[in-house]
Amino acid sequence: MYSWEEDTSSWLGDKAYSYGKEGADKREAAATRAAAYGPRTYEKKSGPNEKIIAPQQRIQTESTNPLIIAVDVTGSMANWPFEIFDRLPLLYNTLVQYRPDLEVSFVAIGDAAVDRWPLQVTPFASGFDLEQLLGSLYGEGGGGDAPESYGLFAHWVNTHVSIPKAKDQPFLIVFGDAPMHLKVPRDQISKYLGDSGWGDVDALNAWQKMCKSWNTWFLRRPTGSKGDAVDKQWAQAVGAKKIFYIQDEQRAVDYAMGLVARAWGNFSDFQANMLARQTEAKVGEITKPIALICPRCGAPIPADAFGLFKCSYCDGTLKL
Repeated sequence: MYSWEEDTSSWLGDKAYSYGKEGADKREAAATRAAAYGPRTYEKKSGPNEKIIAPQQRIQTESTNPLIIAVDVTGSMANWPFEIFDRLPLLYNTLVQYRPDLEVSFVAIGDAAVDRWPLQVTPFASGFDLEQLLGSLYGEGGGGDAPESYGLFAHWVNTHVSIPKAKDQPFLIVFGDAPMHLKVPRDQISKYLGDSGWGDVDALNAWQKMCKSWNTWFLRRPTGSKGDAVDKQWAQAVGAKKIFYIQDEQRAVDYAMGLVARAWGNFSDFQANMLARQTEAKVGEITKPIALICPRCGAPIPADAFGLFKCSYCDGTLKL
């Protein structure tokens, strides 16, 4: 389990790594609070902290670099909040050195047809506050039929999240492995979001609307096969190029960090970070597919591209 301290000497890779100067005050403050709080633990529980995760809340951040990380917690994915919690200090300490005003919101997604807590959301926060917020989520492990309530989540983002100072398109990353219910029933919107007056909402339309404001990626577990029904539906929702296939579930957080670091022009530092934790072979396995796609639109990037690169698909300029 990673700690909030900046000391990386216990990392298991062959290379050394030190965090940069940017964001040092945020990392120091988090480490100080963590030391006062005591050892890190992810407690087993029978439900979420409902005062924190209620999806009726409307959240806003003044950060120019907000980030939403959403996790499907049905079935076999129910342990993923722990996987993220285990690497939370690594995630935050790495990304905050690139953009010091980074703030993160965590979301757990289930199935509103059968689960008790099908949508759990947290306010945007930074530093050690993220520990309490992420720990408030509950991997219910339910789910009924194959589709899950991803559409309810997208509608929540469209109607309950405000990011007035965001620059570029901020990242929204979803870890999942299932298709979605095509309709968000009005009674679910009323029951879980507390919003009356809505009719049924088309889930794919909700995702397409959300993608106009958020740089949205679906990070898919290694289940099924490319081009199957899950892929086809998510291609309609976010675009085929924005589906990223995870090969190593233990490195799921690294895939997310790599996409963000690539877009922010800090990919080489991220690779150095990984080399201090993993073997060169593993780093190559994780970073190569990230290096070959545009982190803004998912289009292919030539293997020999270097320096400032302008994507011919989205016109975004990347620092490679």
